Amino acid sequence: MPRVKPASPNRPHPLSIALRQACLGLALSTPVLLPATALAQTSTQAAPRHYDIPAGPLGTTLSRFAGAAGVVLSFDASLTAGKESAGLQGSFSVPAGFARLLEASGLEALPQGSGSYLLRRLPPRNNSETTLGEVQVSASAPGEPTENTGAYTSRSTSTATRLPMSLRETPQSVSVITRQRIEDENLTSVETLLDRTPGISVQNLGTSRYGILSRGYSIDNYQFDGVLTAADTGTQNVPQSQADLVIYDRVEILRGATGLLTGAGDPSGTINMIRKKPSRAFQGHAGVGIGSWNRSRLELDVAGPINAAGTLRGRFVGAHEEGDTHIDHYQQKRSVLYGVLEADLSERTLLTAGLEYQNNDPRGGTATGMPLFYSDGRQTHFSPSENAGARWNRDQLEGYNAFAHLEHRLTDNWSVKLSANHLYSKRSFAGADASWGFPDRDSGDGVRLYGGMGSAVQRQTGFDANIQGSFEAWGRRHDLVLGFNWSDYDNQHEPAYDDVEGRSINIFTWDNQTAKPQAQAEKLMDYDSWMKQYGSYAALRLRPRDDLALIIGARSSSYRYRLSNQYAVAAFAPYSSVTEMREDGVVTPYAGIVYDLNDSHALYASYTSIFKPQSVRDRNGAVLDPREGDNYEIGLKSEFFGGRLTTAVALYQIRQNNLAEEDVGHTVPGTSPVQTAYRAVSGARTQGVDMELNGELLPGWQLGASYNYSSTEDAAGERIRTTFPRHMAKLWTAYRLPGQWNRLTLGGGMNWQSRIHYSGTDWQLPGITLKGEQPAYSVVNLMARYEISKQLSATLNINNLFDKEYLQGLDSTFHTGIYAPTRNAMLNLRYNF
Repeated sequence: MPRVKPASPNRPHPLSIALRQACLGLALSTPVLLPATALAQTSTQAAPRHYDIPAGPLGTTLSRFAGAAGVVLSFDASLTAGKESAGLQGSFSVPAGFARLLEASGLEALPQGSGSYLLRRLPPRNNSETTLGEVQVSASAPGEPTENTGAYTSRSTSTATRLPMSLRETPQSVSVITRQRIEDENLTSVETLLDRTPGISVQNLGTSRYGILSRGYSIDNYQFDGVLTAADTGTQNVPQSQADLVIYDRVEILRGATGLLTGAGDPSGTINMIRKKPSRAFQGHAGVGIGSWNRSRLELDVAGPINAAGTLRGRFVGAHEEGDTHIDHYQQKRSVLYGVLEADLSERTLLTAGLEYQNNDPRGGTATGMPLFYSDGRQTHFSPSENAGARWNRDQLEGYNAFAHLEHRLTDNWSVKLSANHLYSKRSFAGADASWGFPDRDSGDGVRLYGGMGSAVQRQTGFDANIQGSFEAWGRRHDLVLGFNWSDYDNQHEPAYDDVEGRSINIFTWDNQTAKPQAQAEKLMDYDSWMKQYGSYAALRLRPRDDLALIIGARSSSYRYRLSNQYAVAAFAPYSSVTEMREDGVVTPYAGIVYDLNDSHALYASYTSIFKPQSVRDRNGAVLDPREGDNYEIGLKSEFFGGRLTTAVALYQIRQNNLAEEDVGHTVPGTSPVQTAYRAVSGARTQGVDMELNGELLPGWQLGASYNYSSTEDAAGERIRTTFPRHMAKLWTAYRLPGQWNRLTLGGGMNWQSRIHYSGTDWQLPGITLKGEQPAYSVVNLMARYEISKQLSATLNINNLFDKEYLQGLDSTFHTGIYAPTRNAMLNLRYNF
């Protein structure tokens, strides 16, 4: 159990101690270890101290009081769900403070000794009644929800190994964007959340198409509640990337190789989206928002018990958002519905099942962005409002996601869990984008339209089964998980018809108007892909000493992949290709070590192997061999104030062979239109640093800050993958004012990244080297929330305060770019039930 030891009255304030040790930790220096005797004094628990803790959710106020008092409070989050507190103002001892906060709650804080307390229900007054057993769920319990905690940090994750561990116990870089952080920053889409996530670069390639990069590599692995799904970056039919965040409790992002649970993949990471679940007490909210560009949003979230015994619980969530954007003629419309049931089949068996529906129906968007270069090779500069797409463009994505989890506790220490997820989505599109070719600098001629019309259907099924628990051996307790997972991905891109492709326009005068494609015109493209992978995994955490944990694991995987591509347009000769790959029995080992320096600091090191099949071809037309390599990471993780403030610093190195890089000046023979050839880079190395701080510095003051450095070089020391920023820094903070101003919360943050660039060639401009660049930039955002009453609050978010113009990514395939949203604001009213 994490512990916060009270400070002596003659010692520095706990905040100064924490910040000092955090800074030393981030510098990889030897941490300052305060004498245990100085921190172990408990006399202050009985002596009254002054507190100024604002009203709010009961769980939040209890956590703030425990942190300010220097004690540890353990509790099951379901005990405080839906309950409010009037806060605490004045001088109180620790027992008196808990008593005041828990008045009329039906709960009590029971002393456990050594400065720790346990929250439980008050025992019945009639001794003949059966007394409920104490619920001793520690702060690091797996699956602990973050909503209603007010926290910016979560102390539990199983994304890395499936073993339930705290963030400090996990020997890899994991960031958690909690429910409070999502609401403070008004993050409603996956794209905006990842843009604020440490170490993640979001590369927008169109209005509804973007890439996610970590440590220089694309993330194509998504998980829903730990169940693996695939995201084929070669198609726009990626429903995971279009999800509305109103249905999620938190998003966990692991940076680095994830071969233990995902099998084949880049050494980039995985995104685990944890859905909201039903609560044992009734709770909910309704919200309405209005903002720039005629945007509006509605939300409804209701949860609670369905039967009198509370053994059946449910939750319903719905949201709708629509409006214009900073891009001319581009409108967004998005709806989501989510329902989930949770049933206690027995004292040891829990069943969860649900269904979500989403419908994204944007109009007037673009799949590519504006041309990035003129015909003389110089880079263009268009207004952020310029649109490469026709006004009638549409790209509707409708998806259904059904899921179920069955968990059974075999004993107090062992459980088995079965999880399944089925994702079905259909896409219907029609478009014409002014992005093919290079305009003349003076006349604007030289651009042709890229587009057509068609549809696509995607089906994904994922399954995970595991058994995990702890056992006694050699006089100590150890943890083990054994599992099997399987995923099947099938994307059928129906033939797209076209009489738009290749139509010449003037980029300066076309005004986003052109005739729509006809359904009986020439067939344009047929793009079908199928992928299946399955494997078994195991991870064992050994504790040879109280302060040492060794984690070893491995996965055996099988992989199948097929890509069929047919392309035909009047300007080129017909072209078709089929790529098939198969791998069996690929073993990806995993190892980690965690050494506790004391109750606050832990050193760690980890190793993961890399395996990634590739579908690109070289200058001879041959498919590149699978990429293989190793991922190494060492770091220091720290916890303060009972885990409410966490810091982490990591050094990593990725070594790979057969890394695909563009073979500048060469093409794949026989392709029409001409496809860029790739070469396999041997001895590629990526090295970097991750630094992160999250949590509560003082009662009411939350902070998330990070710095990330990453650089990839080939065997000759030449830097490659230059469209990923070498440096990134991200900051967000929110502070609830004390005293008479405690209804007001102010927040703000900044994202900064260094220059990105690339050099390439295009068959349409022979002899010219294209050099695209986005200089370093920073973006500032602000937030203010005012609680009109205990139930009603108003929140104002202002994004891109200084109206910075910058490209959100560089598309080296189409040589196009799209500008980020200009300054905008959103005002949300929320009523809590």
